[in-house]
Amino acid sequence: MNAFSLDGKTALVTGANTGIGQAIAIAMARAGAQVICAGRRSCAETVAQIEGGRELVLDFADPMAARDVFADEKIDILVNNAGIIRRADATDFSESDWDDVVDVNLKAVFFTCQAFGKAVLARGGAGSIVNIASLLSFQGGIRVASYTAAKHGVAGITKLLANEWAAKGINVNAIAPGYIETNNTEALRNDPDRNKAILERIPAGRWGEPDDIGEAAVFLASPAAKYIHGAVLNVDGGWLAR
Repeated sequence: MNAFSLDGKTALVTGANTGIGQAIAIAMARAGAQVICAGRRSCAETVAQIEGGRELVLDFADPMAARDVFADEKIDILVNNAGIIRRADATDFSESDWDDVVDVNLKAVFFTCQAFGKAVLARGGAGSIVNIASLLSFQGGIRVASYTAAKHGVAGITKLLANEWAAKGINVNAIAPGYIETNNTEALRNDPDRNKAILERIPAGRWGEPDDIGEAAVFLASPAAKYIHGAVLNVDGGWLAR
C-alpha cells in the first residue's frame, strides 16, 4: 500500500479556481483523489487539468454556504482554502472590512468543518481536514487586522477540532504557507525593495511555488499522516525559523 495515495477518496477543495487552491486540487487528483473544485468564481481552468474533476459554486460571503454539501455524497477530505484580504491602517480599519474577512476566513471555515464533521461522524467513517492558515497565524503583519485575527483563529480552530475528533477518526490539521508565487503576491515580487527584503529573510532563498503547498496538503490528507492531529505545518522555506 502506498501511504501517500488518495486512491478511492473524494476531496472538496475550496477556492480552487486559482493559485494555492488550484495547486492543491491538481496535486490531490494526481495522488488519486476525485476532486470537487469549489469557488465563488468558475473553476473550469482547474477542472480542465484534472481527470474526473467537478465544479461546485460556493460563495463564503455566506459563512453557511456549505451547510448542505456533505449530506448528499461521501466526501473524505475537506480543504478550506478560500479566503479574502482587506488592507488598511488599524486606525482606519472599517467594520465592514473586518466582518467581510472574518466571515469568509474564519466563520465559514468553522461551519464548513462542522458540516463535514457531522457527515463523517454520522456514517462512522474516517475523514481528513486541511485548513489553510498563514504565517500570520503566528505573526502580526501590518495593515491586515481582520486577516491576522482570522488566521490566528484558523490555527485555534484546527487544534480545537483535533482535540474533539482525533479519537473519532477525523484528522484535522493546517498548513501555514509562506511567501508563494501567486497572483496575490505579484505586486510584492515586482517591487525590487520588497522582493529583496523577503528573499533575504527566507533561508531557502526563493519564493514558494503553489505546488509546494499542494504536495503538503496531499501528505496531511493521506494515510501517511494518520497520527498527525492539530498540527499547523509551516511550508515557508524556513521563514519562521529565521
